[in-house]
Formats: sequence, structure tokens, C-alpha cells
Amino acid sequence: MHDNAPDDRFDLLVVGSANADLVIGVERRPAPGETVLGSDLAVHPGGKGANQSLAAARLGARTALLARVGDDDHGRLLLETQRAAGVDTDGVLVGGAPTGVALITVDPSGDNSIVVSPGANGRLTPEDVRVAAPLLAAARVISVQLEIPLDTVAETVRGRGPDTRLVLNPSPPAPLPDEVLAACDPLVVNEHEARYILGEDAGEGPHAWAPALLALGPRSVVITLGAAGALVADSRTGSLDHLVSPKVEALDTTGAGDAFTAALAWRLGRGDDLREAAAFAVRVGAAAVTARGAQESFPTLEEVDAL
Repeated sequence: MHDNAPDDRFDLLVVGSANADLVIGVERRPAPGETVLGSDLAVHPGGKGANQSLAAARLGARTALLARVGDDDHGRLLLETQRAAGVDTDGVLVGGAPTGVALITVDPSGDNSIVVSPGANGRLTPEDVRVAAPLLAAARVISVQLEIPLDTVAETVRGRGPDTRLVLNPSPPAPLPDEVLAACDPLVVNEHEARYILGEDAGEGPHAWAPALLALGPRSVVITLGAAGALVADSRTGSLDHLVSPKVEALDTTGAGDAFTAALAWRLGRGDDLREAAAFAVRVGAAAVTARGAQESFPTLEEVDAL
């Protein structure tokens, strides 16, 4: 945070989902019609929104979460873990549906398959965003994903302050309105999401995707490439940078993209330029895959510096 900045603003407001992750380890994922045996069930706090807010808070960001959970054990687990990490949860609404749940299978290589039941996340409405106007106004950066209704994302875009930067990870991917695309600074996508958005116009590989994505309207684009790092494209400078990831032993990729996006959004809010912020985020993402789970794997600043 800059010394002359008012200290009553949040570095990052995450508007997004909060899920309970129900995780089972498997030797291999089942084929259609097949049953496989797995490990004991583990229940973890998750959801892309809650993951990002917790990841940013663990790095030291002043973070708030605007989300909806059910009035149930899963919802209480989510609120407790956010508060324990130092996230401001005044914007978390309770009730309207059961807490969202993600059913996750993880194989020995660390790859995962996920089925999401949105639950209360699907009841986070544009009206909820309008009521939270003071929270939006108090944020340097707002990060959104697509595990909440698209019209709620669009209302977040419309309701943000004039100097508030918007970071969007369109996951799970869906068609994006022009007003949402135009607000993205950056649009953060993995390879699957980039291909989805570009459709038949997707060229060969990330170096072709980045300018094609920029042509759709976002001010900047970041393509995450897993172990290969990230590609950063900025319409203001015309630059295209490939940032290499540190070599690490990957144990579990769950939540690594959320840790990356949270770190990127936080550093942008601190005043880093996009390339600096993405270079830091690549290191955070790499640190996150070296431990199991989503939120449990998110590193502190000290752990990132040690990488």
C-alpha cells in the first residue's frame, strides 16, 4: 500500500462464490457407468471467491468478501475460516439456499475433476451488490469469477468506483457481455477458458490467443499456463510478456489458479504494474501447488519469498 493512500480502503474486494469442497482421492477417475473406490471424504472450505479472498489475506492484503452462504454447517465453516484469515466478512450474506458444494476427485498426479452445486451462490443477486455499494466504493481492486450469476457480475462492473480496477477470471467459462469484457483489467484465463472464449477464432497457442482476447475489449489479458508460468498482454503498452514459473514438485493443483488471481489483484491494488504483479502471482501459484488442498495450500508472503 502506498504511504499516501487512505488506510480505510480495502486492497481487494472479492465478489464471488463460497463453497464447501468435498474431496475424495482416487487412483483414477471413473469412466461413465463405472464405480471406483476412493479415500475418506475430506471437507474443506472452498469456492473461487472464498479461495481468492483467503489467499489474498494470507499474503497480507486488506481483503473483504461479498458472497452468500447457507444457514448451515458448511456456511459456518466458511465464515469461520475467512475470519480466521483476517478477511472482512461483513459482506457475506446468510440464507436463501444451502451453502454451495463442490464435489472433487483428485488422482495421484494431482489432477482434479470437479462438479459444483451452486446453492446459495446462485442466490447472490444484483440487488445484493447494490446494497453493498459502500463496500464496492471502498475497494482499490474488485475480483470476480463466474460461480455467481452473470447479471450479478455485470452489476458489480456497473457499481464499482471510477478508480476501482476490475479483475475477472471467467470460470466456469460463459459468454461475457461487452460491458463486462471492456471493464476487465486484466481478464485472467487459463488455456481452457481462452479456447472457450475465442471459439473457432482461437489460433495456435497462447501467443495467438492473447492478442485475440485483447481484441474483444479487455484492457489487459493474463493467460495462466500452469507449470509454464503465464503470458501477459497489455493494450496500453502493446507488450506481450511470458513469465516463467519456478520449478516445483506439484502435489495438488486445486485452488492454484485462485491463489494466482488473488495475488495478481492484490499487487495491482498496491500499485504494481501488470507485469510485476503477474510475476509475483506466478510465484504464489507455484507455491500453492506444493501442498495439498485449496485454501490450506495458500502461501504466506514469507513462503513465497522463500521459493
